Amino acid sequence: MRLPSRHQFVLLLTVPFLFAVPGVHAQSTVAGGSSTAAPPIDLPAASSSASVPASASSSTDQVDLDDIRNFSRVYEVVRQAYVEKVDNKTLMKAAITGMLSGLDPHSEYLDKDGLAQLSEDTTGQYSGLGIEVLQVDGGLRIVSPIDDTPAARAGIKPGDSIVKINGILIDSQNVDEMFKQLRGKPGSKVALTIIHQNSNKLIDLQLVRENISVSSVKVRELEPGYTYIRISQFQDDTVGDLQRKLAELLKKNGPAKGAVLDLRSNPGGLLTAAVGVSDDFLNSGIIVTTRGRLQDANMSFNAHPGDQLDGAPMIVLTNNGTASAAEIVSGALKDNHRALIMGQRTFGKGVVQTVLPLDADHAVKITTARYYTPSGASIQAEGIKPDIALADLTVSKADSAPSLINSEADLPNHLANEHAKAGNDINDDGSADDGKLATSDYALSQALNVLKGMALRQAAAIRR
Repeated sequence: MRLPSRHQFVLLLTVPFLFAVPGVHAQSTVAGGSSTAAPPIDLPAASSSASVPASASSSTDQVDLDDIRNFSRVYEVVRQAYVEKVDNKTLMKAAITGMLSGLDPHSEYLDKDGLAQLSEDTTGQYSGLGIEVLQVDGGLRIVSPIDDTPAARAGIKPGDSIVKINGILIDSQNVDEMFKQLRGKPGSKVALTIIHQNSNKLIDLQLVRENISVSSVKVRELEPGYTYIRISQFQDDTVGDLQRKLAELLKKNGPAKGAVLDLRSNPGGLLTAAVGVSDDFLNSGIIVTTRGRLQDANMSFNAHPGDQLDGAPMIVLTNNGTASAAEIVSGALKDNHRALIMGQRTFGKGVVQTVLPLDADHAVKITTARYYTPSGASIQAEGIKPDIALADLTVSKADSAPSLINSEADLPNHLANEHAKAGNDINDDGSADDGKLATSDYALSQALNVLKGMALRQAAAIRR
């Protein structure tokens, strides 16, 4: 995908500071997943304030000359007295970076490498470990590992903290440099020392970077009639991928009785992908609105007729790693009463970033809007609370002594069922499959059980 031109803007809906996986810097187009360019926005000219919001150009908020003098003095003190020589370009970049990072965790300055990453991230093609990393208090915290990547296979979990990279302790002084080491040539090795959330045990991992092509959508049948949809992030091909794979499954197996949409540990991505996915399961209603100071930041997206599941009940699985664009989908389906949310509270990123190109090699990513769910609620720093809360648990099969008699059929001389079918196994009641799913994925097994109840209720209502 080409880099944005000077008069385009890019909307970002994901957790910040992704350096090993795609999805953090993501280009937005228009509603429904179209590849049409986003509405243009003019940058203010140096000699004019016509494009600047009135509040920003007000004479009551002029830059104080003393502040300018202090900045110049500090600049000169660093140049002359710092223990090592620092060139002017490095100092200016640091000044810009500091100005933006002081606003919020999501605003930042993008140089040529950052813009290249922006373009790369939307494709799902990259070389790295497959981890979503957030800078917190001068350290690195895992937001989520991407499915089927070195990080996921190594057992890295949401909430883990990276303590060391290649034996070097991470601190506020070197955290930016440590970020970069998460990426590298395919086949190259990197050593991570991590610590799980709520643990004090250090874990050393040896990982090998890979060329990773991440398909953001997986679809399969849980049981006859019940569909499982996993979206790991929102890329430029997510909507088309979902429509194609789900249509193929439904054509093969027939109409769905219900579906589980798994958005756990989904860090977000493209706004248009989130809108398109929501639209795939809605016939009408508001999906999301955005509001900011700039006119182009005020947008509203609405659903169009055409629900791929034809109204079949839905459960959306979420956890603390469900962020940004994934929260838009969760909020849209919840507020439009299309699905129940199960799991844990979501991450709570309810703001939108715009990438404003400065020239061909530099841009500013700055928070320009808040977004609101169809009910008008902001989820910023609060997240979306589930309709049905589930603890993050694992279950194991209970030990029990073997039993010789489990039913009437095991008693000697029992009367046969005159309607019994030949070869029918009365013990095959589905409980074994339920136990297998529960031990491998407790939350998914719970979601399936609730979904079955919703499907039975819907079927009964249709009969009535």
